[in-house]
Amino acid sequence: MPADAALAQVYDSSCKLCHANPGAGAPLTGDTNAWAPRVAQGADTLLDHAINGYNGMPPMGLCMHCSEEQFMALIAFMSGQQFQ
Repeated sequence: MPADAALAQVYDSSCKLCHANPGAGAPLTGDTNAWAPRVAQGADTLLDHAINGYNGMPPMGLCMHCSEEQFMALIAFMSGQQFQ
């Protein structure tokens, strides 16, 4: 879980549904190999996919109130990468 309590709550209520479920097809939280090709696309692409949806990921990742900063923090947590 993210160290920040607010992010942990969002992760628990939105992201975890798919990113902690191997059957969902989403890259699992902490699986750096699964995240590597996505991270290679860059932060802007990852943010766009989180906001607008991509393949099986719903728009806004089930977090209709998340800001771009929150999405990037959650992506960084799940992927194990830091973005500038």
